[in-house]
Amino acid sequence: MSTHNARGVALRAAAVGLGVGGLAFRRFGSRAVLAGAGLGAAAALYGGAVERRWYTLRHDTLPLLRPGAARPLRILHISDLHWIPGQHHRLDFVRGCLDTAPDLIVSCGDSLEHPDAIDPIVALHADLAAVAPVAMVLGSHDYWGPAYRSPIWYFVEQGKKVYGRRLDTPRLLRGLEAGGVLVLDNRRAEVKTGAGLVDIAGLGDPHSRADLPARIDWRPPGDRIVLRLGLVHAPYLRALDVFDHHGFDLALSGHTHGGQIRIPGVGAVVANCDLPLRAARGTSRHGADLWVHVSAGLGHSRYAPIRFACRPEASVLDIVPGAA
Repeated sequence: MSTHNARGVALRAAAVGLGVGGLAFRRFGSRAVLAGAGLGAAAALYGGAVERRWYTLRHDTLPLLRPGAARPLRILHISDLHWIPGQHHRLDFVRGCLDTAPDLIVSCGDSLEHPDAIDPIVALHADLAAVAPVAMVLGSHDYWGPAYRSPIWYFVEQGKKVYGRRLDTPRLLRGLEAGGVLVLDNRRAEVKTGAGLVDIAGLGDPHSRADLPARIDWRPPGDRIVLRLGLVHAPYLRALDVFDHHGFDLALSGHTHGGQIRIPGVGAVVANCDLPLRAARGTSRHGADLWVHVSAGLGHSRYAPIRFACRPEASVLDIVPGAA
């Protein structure tokens, strides 16, 4: 960890510790202040120095494969890299996930966190596309750089957006498409996999009001489709409603960071969208017949370099036939 990063983690740990100490004082009196501040600072130091780089691979098996598939379908799902120069460990982890032999790779946006992230992110996705088809949607951080936002806003002003410097998204898109990546913001395509044809529709990011479902041809697919898959960066309910309404089997998203800081035994306390907190990470159900998998993501905002009880993750989803 660089001196600059270490200083930032220490300052944030001190702030969290003071906040916990203040809460302890209000509820339990002065004797609890030191204990509360110490516990808060220790948790923040752990979250900032250890857990945010403690990558894990989530596995799930979903009984959604339609009749006619040649074999089960394996999807590698990544999201929210929020990459800045120097974080090669994150790219190395994603490349290592290729050992799982995916049939399809899905990248759900917010890959960028810095203007100089474009070329490394393009190179990463080109490496992925050399192994399996890659379908992608973008998030707001792929259009705008980060801007400081008080963590309190996530609790009291979730609808308020703060954007940083405009990034060179056209160059990102050109690089991705040249590398063989299928970018599906407000688009739909059939993708050939080892299991069969997958019908994939992607929506632009609802968090920045870029979801435009009217631009997509929603006519039912042919009988050869083995899975109908929806992609959207932020799992706002209106986006999930669209996929459910049009008969999709599964929707993949990111954005929530799984809550990023979770309370053991309780779970996420914020999702940064209108998704129920219980669904902020992992697999859940929505609407009439839609399955949803939300990745807790691999990164974090440069202004909030911490995770607690919410390890950065990629997901391997094995799609198998449902019960007869």
